[in-house]
Amino acid sequence: MKRVGIYSGSFNPIHIGHLALANYLCEFETFDEIWFVVSPSNPWKEGEELLPEEFRLQLVNKSIAAYPRFKASDIEFHLPRPSYTVRTLEELRKTYVDIHFSLIVGADNWIKFKEWKDWRKIIDCHDIYVYPRKGCSINIEKPIPDTVHIVHSPMLEISSTFVREAIKERKDIRYFVHPDIWASLYNYYNKT
Repeated sequence: MKRVGIYSGSFNPIHIGHLALANYLCEFETFDEIWFVVSPSNPWKEGEELLPEEFRLQLVNKSIAAYPRFKASDIEFHLPRPSYTVRTLEELRKTYVDIHFSLIVGADNWIKFKEWKDWRKIIDCHDIYVYPRKGCSINIEKPIPDTVHIVHSPMLEISSTFVREAIKERKDIRYFVHPDIWASLYNYYNKT
């Protein structure tokens, strides 16, 4: 059975930190593919300035095009909003019955995981891979559930907020994003 890691996020915009983590997971964990699930909205990020969802999806597709083990998904564009991970995972399981899906979350999200909608159902039905985030210890109750795995990936602390703000200030940060999306982002924010 194919093993796919679900990496959900706003990707507002996608940057090299996202890509490096996904690359690490493909090469050093047991995943056949990583799917970038672009979230049109996030209940944890109400009021955040979001680039248009189709534009974010386009940026993800351009960024991952050369690596065959990455895929982009717009599944949440077609689900009720706000986007809840439990619904997304249920829909993926129904649609792709021959794939084993695992959820990828950062330590910052793991800390508040028990506040997620139907969090117990997610843990019971899926493996969860928790990757490190600066300033967040990975606190996992002992004993660790068999479905929860700690990832020891390198940390690249780049945020989408940093990327957006720097581009708005006309900073040349082309090496913080995939080269195929730099011009699109720069033009979007600097239309004048």
